[in-house]
Parts: sequence; structure tokens; C-alpha cells
Amino acid sequence: MVDTPSLTGQAWDYAPAPESRDIATIAADYGLFIEGTFGPAGDGAHFSTLNPATEESLAEVAQAGRADVDRAVAAARRAFEESWGPMPGRDRAKYLYRIARVIQERAREFAVLESLDNGKPIKESRDVDVPLAAAHFFYHAGWADKLEHAGFGPQPRPLGVAGQIIPWNFPLLMAAWKLAPALAAGNTCVLKPAETTPLTALLLAEVIQQADLPPGTVNVLTGDGATGQALVSHPGLDKIAFTGSTEVGKEIQRAIAGTGRRLTLELGGKAANVVFDDAPLEQAVEGIVNGIFFNQGHVCCAGSRLLVQESIADTVLDKLKRRLGTLRLGDPLDKNTDIGAINSRQQLDKITELAAAGEHEGAQRWSPACRLPAKGYWFAPTVFSGVSQSHRIAQEEIFGPVLSVLTFRTPEEAVAKANNTPYGLSAGVWTEKGSRILWMAQRLRAGVVWANTYNRFDPASPFGGYRESGFGREGGRHGLAAYING
Repeated sequence: MVDTPSLTGQAWDYAPAPESRDIATIAADYGLFIEGTFGPAGDGAHFSTLNPATEESLAEVAQAGRADVDRAVAAARRAFEESWGPMPGRDRAKYLYRIARVIQERAREFAVLESLDNGKPIKESRDVDVPLAAAHFFYHAGWADKLEHAGFGPQPRPLGVAGQIIPWNFPLLMAAWKLAPALAAGNTCVLKPAETTPLTALLLAEVIQQADLPPGTVNVLTGDGATGQALVSHPGLDKIAFTGSTEVGKEIQRAIAGTGRRLTLELGGKAANVVFDDAPLEQAVEGIVNGIFFNQGHVCCAGSRLLVQESIADTVLDKLKRRLGTLRLGDPLDKNTDIGAINSRQQLDKITELAAAGEHEGAQRWSPACRLPAKGYWFAPTVFSGVSQSHRIAQEEIFGPVLSVLTFRTPEEAVAKANNTPYGLSAGVWTEKGSRILWMAQRLRAGVVWANTYNRFDPASPFGGYRESGFGREGGRHGLAAYING
């Protein structure tokens, strides 16, 4: 067990408050979930999934090959044509409600498993990921029998079979984002979780069994990038939905160009969190911390660029440093932990390399005093000041707990700097002037703009970006449209 020291060794100590690992039962090995049952990969291939906080192997997981993808797509097609597709919306709604309720009933199990497999703090899994996943199924269950009233035409029809590829930063929540609207609209699904975080998707497959969905309605294929490529290239799919890096998103777009299949992409981001001199600073500092250090910065819409009005820059930086000194890094299962483990060695190496580039290019690096555990993948919360627009840390997505601080003098300069990025996913604005919020929101090239808050999500609110952050929306009526032929 790793203790969770305060990053600056504050005067008081916290007694360890670990959630019991025994709440989640982890099997020695896991198979693929195809047509309602679990089974090994056709060629018997498998891989290990690790606990990033300790580097221990959690389980062996089946590696799906092309033959397994063929079986899963065929199962989904049969379910679409024979059971789920023809099913009345009111009956589909009952199944979705059932899934949502079972997720709630097994919430602690999901939260522990997510933190073990992903490395995020248990309080984030418990208070954000799992409740939001259940909420997405509840919300879309409500739409299942009302689609003809959603503005998609008098007889909205499902697309058919959707291939869905999700990332490792929010494994359960991203599965819910993808599955819930697709199922509500009458589609069937083949879901591929990230190879470093397959366990909650497989537990969700158990829930789907428990909810007694028709076999083949949802199929879960675990594996690496080769599995994803086999799924994307499969001619039996009607839709691809992908959340992940911009580079892979571009490859997928090229791969299916001209095939007639529908595509939605939710990709990277380099969001600007803009703080004006009239902002409530204590509240803004909390929003800054939540914007970049939530989930170790493994968030596509993370506020990784802090733009502060020049007159208050020193004050904000001082307050931010004091606040970072109170954060606690360590065991993800400890309820006191604020900063968990980086998800993988590969991601840690990327964060380390970009942070070194920031120092090399002349930015001033600062981290609170921090004792990192001896094992696992860890990176201390890091703030760079003196950052210029040309620095790599201001342009490239780091996807880690690294904040770049820039300054501005006028609202026009703030907009220019905020929009100086190839991405367009999200942004934040902190000011007491409502007119300024609206002025900024109209000019910021971002799919989502938060005002005096950050990282607020709701199933009824569409989320997505444009430019190199992708296209299409997830959540709300707009998210349903991606799975419907009007």
C-alpha cells in the first residue's frame, strides 16, 4: 500500500483511508464478449492488463483477431435484424433503464475496478465516472420511445451496426457515452476498449448479460491497435465512433473515406482557461486545478493552457502554487488521494519528454515538493510560467498534469491566443461580467465553452469539437443524431 503524502508536507497528517480492493473481483483471465457469452480469442492470443500504480499484472485478457471481429460484427448484424432493431422503443428503454440501475447497484465495484485498472483516484471514479455512466443510460432510455419527436423526421431509423472505439482515460464513462445513444436509437454495437483499461468494459458486458439484452446487441472485443484496425476496416459496419488521439482519428478518416459509412470523431484538445482581472480568484483557482489536474490531466478537454490577465498574473500564480501544495498524490484507492498514477509507461514517457522540452525552450518549471512512490507510473503536478505561444508545451497536447501559463492584456489578445491552436474542443472563461462571457463565447473557436466553472458534464448537453478535435457530438439530442437516419 502506498501512502498518500501531502505534496508539501502540511502540518497535519491524514490517516490512510483505502477503499477495499476486495469489493471488485478480478478474474485471472477474461475472454471476448460475443453474442451474449464470454469466450477466448479464436487463436488463443491474450495480453496482460496492469495496475499503473504498482505495475502488477491484474489479469490476462483475450486479444481479438480478424476472425473474432468477423464473429462479433455478424452477431451484431443478426441482433439488429432479428431482435434489437425491430424492437419497439418502449421496450428498448426498459433494457437501458435496467442497465443504469445495475450500474448504480454495482457502483462501488465499478469504481474500485476503474481505479485499479486506470490509476485514477477512487473519489473521481466513485463521484464522477460511475454516476455519469449510469446517468447516460438513464437519459437515453428516456429518448428510446420518443425519437419521432426529436426533430429527426417522422420515422427516424437506426443506422445498423456501430463499431465503437474508446480510450483509456475514462473507460466506463466513454463506453456509456457510446453505447447508450446507439442502443436507444435501435443500433447494435461492437465496442473495443483501450488495451490498457479493458476491465470495466468487460464488467459492463456482465451487466449487459445481467440485464438480459438480446444476444449480439452489444459485443465487447479487447485488444490492441490491430484489433481496432480490423474493426474499422470491417465492411459490415454502418458507423464508426472513435474517441482518442488526433493522429489515429485521421487514420480512421482516411481508412473509411468513400465507403459510405458514418463517422464521428472526438479527438484531442489544447484548451485555454481564460482568467480576467475581475474574476473571483479563489473560485478561479479551484477551476484551474480541476481543469488540468483532474484525472492526472488525462482529459481531452483539459484546461492545459492558462491565460491570465497580466495585472493579476502574479497573484493567481501564487494562489495556484499554494493550492497545489495541498494536493495529495499516491494510492488511487485511498479516498484522500487527489493525484493518482499515470495510466501507462508510454504515456509517462510522453509527458516527461514534453516537460523537458518546456524547460529546454526557456519556460520556468515549478512543482510542489512531492515524494513519488517507488513503483508505478507517477508524475508530479507541474506548472510552467513564462510560456510563449511557440513553445511545444503551448501547442502540443501533453495529456498529463502539466499546465502552461501565458498572459494577456486585452480581451482581443486573449481570444487571439486562445484560438492559436489547431484544436477546437473546449475553453473556459472566468469573469464577473456576463456580457464579456457572451462576447468571448462567440469568438472562441471551441465546441464547449464553460463560464466560471470547468469540466461540467451532463448527459443532456452535447459535447464535441471541430478542427483537429474532431466532429460530431456526444450527449443530448445532437448525440442521438449520430446514430439515426432521418
